[in-house]
Amino acid sequence: MMQNVHLAPETDEDDLYSGYNDYNPTYDTEELENDTAFQQAVRTSHGRRPPITAKIPSTAVSRPVATGYGSKTSLASSMGRPMTGAIQDGVTRPMTAVRAAGFTKGALRGSAFDPLGQSWGPAPPLEARNEDSPEEKIRQLEKKVNELVEESCIANSCGDLKLALEKAKDAGRKERVLVRQREQVTRPENINLDLTYSVLFNLASQYSANEMYAEALNTYQVIVKNKMFSNAGRLKVNMGNIYLKQRNYSKAIKFYRMALDQIPSVHKEMRIKIMQNIGVTFIKTGQYSDAISSFEHIMSMAPNLKAGFNLILSYFAIGDREKMKKSFQKLIAVPLEIDEDDKYISPSDDPHTNLVIEAIKNDHLRQMERERKAMAEKYIMTAAKLIAPVIEISFAVGYDWCVEVVKASQYVELANDLEINKAITYLRQKDFNQAVETLKMFEKKDSRVKSAAATNLSFLYYLENEFAQASSYADLAVNSDRYNPSALTNKGNTVFANGDYEKAAEFYKEALRNDCSCTEALYNIGLTYKKLNRLDEALDCFLKLHAILRNSAQVLYQIANVYELMEDPSQAMEWLMQLISVVPTDSRALSKLGGLYDSEGDKSQAFQYYYESYRYFPSNIEVIEWLGAYYIDTQFCEKAIQYFERASLIQPTQVKWQLMVASCFRRSGNYQKALDTYKDIHRKFPENVECLRFLVRLCTDIGLKEVQEYATKLKRLEKMKEIREQHIKSGRDSSGCPRGRRDGSAGSDSGQNCSTGSKGERLSAQLRALPGTDEPYESSSNKEPDAFYVDPLGPQIERPKTAAKKRMEEDDFADEELGDDLLPE
Repeated sequence: MMQNVHLAPETDEDDLYSGYNDYNPTYDTEELENDTAFQQAVRTSHGRRPPITAKIPSTAVSRPVATGYGSKTSLASSMGRPMTGAIQDGVTRPMTAVRAAGFTKGALRGSAFDPLGQSWGPAPPLEARNEDSPEEKIRQLEKKVNELVEESCIANSCGDLKLALEKAKDAGRKERVLVRQREQVTRPENINLDLTYSVLFNLASQYSANEMYAEALNTYQVIVKNKMFSNAGRLKVNMGNIYLKQRNYSKAIKFYRMALDQIPSVHKEMRIKIMQNIGVTFIKTGQYSDAISSFEHIMSMAPNLKAGFNLILSYFAIGDREKMKKSFQKLIAVPLEIDEDDKYISPSDDPHTNLVIEAIKNDHLRQMERERKAMAEKYIMTAAKLIAPVIEISFAVGYDWCVEVVKASQYVELANDLEINKAITYLRQKDFNQAVETLKMFEKKDSRVKSAAATNLSFLYYLENEFAQASSYADLAVNSDRYNPSALTNKGNTVFANGDYEKAAEFYKEALRNDCSCTEALYNIGLTYKKLNRLDEALDCFLKLHAILRNSAQVLYQIANVYELMEDPSQAMEWLMQLISVVPTDSRALSKLGGLYDSEGDKSQAFQYYYESYRYFPSNIEVIEWLGAYYIDTQFCEKAIQYFERASLIQPTQVKWQLMVASCFRRSGNYQKALDTYKDIHRKFPENVECLRFLVRLCTDIGLKEVQEYATKLKRLEKMKEIREQHIKSGRDSSGCPRGRRDGSAGSDSGQNCSTGSKGERLSAQLRALPGTDEPYESSSNKEPDAFYVDPLGPQIERPKTAAKKRMEEDDFADEELGDDLLPE
C-alpha cells in the first residue's frame, strides 16, 4: 500500500496543514496519569497555590519559592518554573491553589460532570431568624409605626378625624420608643429621621384637622426648630394657615413671609400661593393697598382667576374705578388652559375614533375642565355684577361696558347671561318696565337664551297676576327649550292659577322627568295633590323633598299640615317640633302647635307655645284671644287685661275688646276702673246697647246720679233695636228664611243673616256656659253681679278648628305659597 503513497516534499512552502501537530507539551493531558508530580499535587494541597507564570526562564529559575515549611528551594518544572506539589528533601510542598470547580479524582474514573453540585440533593434549610434580637425588634417596631401613619392618613381621607388623630398619637408614642431602642443598639447617627419627620408632620396635620390649633402649632414648632430636618421651613405656611383660622392676622402674615423667605425662587408655584395667602390676609385686616401690591405681583408673574378676582375686590374696596376696569380686563384675559369642545366631536365615522371620543367625553379630565370653566364664569359674572353699578354713572351703563368687554374675549357666551342679570337687577330695583324691555330683546336670540328670557318674563307676569301673558311666555319658553324644567314649572303654575290642577300636575311631572333635582316642581306638585285631596301622594312628594332639602321650613310645614289634614295630630305635632327647631322664632308655627295641643286637651303645653308665639309676634289677634280666654278660664282676670288692651289697640274699631277689658276689671273687683272704662266706651260708641246696660247696672250698684241719664238712653236704643228687629223679621218672613237666633240675643243688632254666625262671633266653651246678659237686672239680688256676667259681644275666642275648617285655611296657605317663593327666576 505504501508504494502508492507519495509524500510531499519537505521544502514545500505551500503546505496548508504545516505545524498542525505542534503544541506545547505542558498541555499534553494524555500522560497526566503517569506524571508523579501532578498526581502528588492533586492528592495534597501542595498544588493549590496559583502557578506563577513566567515566560522568561531566568526569572522563573532564579526566584526562590517560599513554602509553608520555610524552604526556599527552587523547583524547576519541564518549562523551567517551580513545580507545584513537588517533593524536595522528603517534604511535600503544600497546595495553595483552590481546587477547580467540579474536578475531582472520581471524575477520572468515569463519574458524571456536575459543576453545580445538583446531585447532592436539596440545600439545607436557612437558619431561623432570631425574633429576640434587638435588630429584629427595632425592624418590627418601625414597620408598625409606618402602618399606623398610613392608617391615620386613610382615616382622615375617609372623614373619620377622631380615629385619624388617635392613630397619629399612637404612631408618635411608638416612634419615641423606637428612637430610645435605636440609641441603645446603634449610634445616634443611624436614627431614621425621615420616619420621625413623617410621624410629627402627620400628628400636626391631624391636630389641625380636629381644630386643636394649640397642639398643632406646638408640634409644628418641634419640626421647625429641629435643624436636622431639611426643608422644614416651608411648614411655616401651615402655621400661618392656622393663625389665619384663629383670626390672628398679624402672626399669619409673619409666618407667611418667613416661609416665603425660606423657599427658593425656583419653586415659583409655591411662592405664588404663599403671596396669594398674604394678599387674602391683608384683605381681612383691611390693608387693601398691601393686598393690591401682592395681587398685582401675582397677576404680572403668573396670572390666575382667584388673584384677579381678589384684585378687583381690593380696588372695589378703595373705590378706584379705572383700576377696577383694568383688573376686570386682566381677569378676562387669564388663560383657562383647557381644550376646546371641538375635540370631543367625532370628525369621521371611524368606529374606533368614536369609541375613544365617547370614552373621554366624560372622564375625570373632562370633568375637571368643566369645573375650571364654570369657576371662571362664576368669577367673571360675580365681578361684573359687583363693579357694574359703580364704574359708570348708572348700573345700566356699567353693565353695557362689561358686556362689551366680555364679547371681545373668549367668554362670548357670557354676554347674554350678563344681559339677563341686568334685567334681574332692574327687578330688584322694582323697575319692571325696564326689566321687561331688556328681556324682550332676547326673543330673536338662540333657543337657550330665548328660553331663559321667556321664563323670566313668564315669572314677572305671573307675579303681576297677568296670567294670560304669563302663559304665553311660558309657552314660548317651553317651545324654545322643551327640556327646560324652569319653563315647564312656570307653565304648570299658570295652569294651576286657572284651576286646572290635573294638567298642572302633568307639567310638573314633565319638569321632574327632565331634571329630577327640580325642587320647585316637586314642591308645587305636592301642593297640587293637596288641592286634589290626594293626601297620600302629596305626603310622598313632600317626604321626598325633605330628603333633598333637610332643613327647609316650608317643606316641614307642609308635611305637618298634610298629617293634620289626615287627622293624625301626633305626627303633625312631631313635624311641627322639627319645624320649630329649624325656625324657633316662627310665630305661626308656634301658634299652630299650640292649637294642636289645645285640641288634644293639653292646656299647659298649649299655653307655652301660644305664649312663645305672642312673644315673637304680639299682633296676632287669634293668639291674643286664646291667651285672654285662658287667663279668664283660670280666674286670673288681671293678667287677661293686658292682652285685651293690646287687641283694642290693634283693632280700635272693634268694641268687643274694650268691653272685655271692662269685664276683666269687674271680675277682679275694680268697679271704679270698670265704670271709667264703660264711660270711655260709651263716648266712643254711643249707640252700643250692651255698654249702656252695664253702665246702668254699675251706676245703680254704686248709687250714682247718672243712672237716670243712662237708663233713658238705653230705653231709646232698645226701642230703636226692636223696630230694627221687626223690619228684619218681616224681611225674613217675606223671603221664607227661617228664624235666626232668639230675639234680644247679643248678636241680633248686627243684622245677622240666616247663617249660624261668623268666626268672630264664637265664644269660648266656658264663657258660653254662663248666663246671658239679656236677663233682667235685679239690684236686690244677693248674688254678685260679676258671678253671672258674660260680655254681650264677649271675647270672641276661636276654639280649636275643625278638620274641615283647617283644610280650608291650609288650602289658602297653599295658594299663597305656590309660585311666590319657589318659582325659578
